[in-house]
Amino acid sequence: MPPDCGRAEANGAVPMLRRIDDLSYRNALRAVPPLWKSLFTAVMLVLSYTLHPALQLVICGWMMHWCLRHAGIPLRAYGMLFGTALLFYALSLPALLVELGQPGNAGTAMGLPLTGGLQLYVTAEGVSRAGLLLARVMACLSCFLFLMLTTPFMELLQVLRRLRLPQLVLELMLVTYRFLFLLSDTAHGLLLARRLRGGGRRITLKETAGLGSALLAGAMRRYRGLAQGMTVRGYTGEIALPPAEQRKLPSGLAARAAAGIAVLLVAQLWLLPALASEGFRSCGL
Repeated sequence: MPPDCGRAEANGAVPMLRRIDDLSYRNALRAVPPLWKSLFTAVMLVLSYTLHPALQLVICGWMMHWCLRHAGIPLRAYGMLFGTALLFYALSLPALLVELGQPGNAGTAMGLPLTGGLQLYVTAEGVSRAGLLLARVMACLSCFLFLMLTTPFMELLQVLRRLRLPQLVLELMLVTYRFLFLLSDTAHGLLLARRLRGGGRRITLKETAGLGSALLAGAMRRYRGLAQGMTVRGYTGEIALPPAEQRKLPSGLAARAAAGIAVLLVAQLWLLPALASEGFRSCGL
């Protein structure tokens, strides 16, 4: 990366999409076969859905360790991506926690009385449900971030091609991914131009409409240039993906992954009797 680009990234001036793409090419696990990373992520996703919530938190910490320690992903970039994704979970919290009506015999943690005998209240069951969902979301999110930050998009397409995904779907994914870069660069340029012209932090509705129209026009203009470039280079209706490189899997990484999965499965088997007895107690048996 050029020095000026590095300073811009440190200042947060580089679009997030380009930063993710750069990290996927410049991490320490770049040389690991993408098929193995995809298989490892798929196994961890299945475990994230099925294991005990405590083990889901362990999975989250372990996958973070893979990204930060083994892949060398900067903590600031990883934290920004992880926190931004968790904002969507935070937006769903009111629907998970807050209920409208009469609490009845439900264990109410807190409530706000309204007119007509109604209440906005939060139950202990809702808090527990939100906590269980948070553990699962964090585990699954850490798995997706591992694959996204350690594997370039072109290598993911090669993995999908080996899995017999139709060529048309691969081409649509590739064109869409390229268009996202065009859209991101155009939006970044418009915002930078507005800032250089003395624009403040507050954006009026009229400015938002102008930026939106300029963004659409600029993105479509660059997209037409991309299409013309493909035609000049001899596009015949099929985008040929580069051949996959043959890479050797380090035995140490494979052993760590297998040992970690085995420990998680043993821990789940150890927790099964306690879960069964808790279920019997909740049923009154």
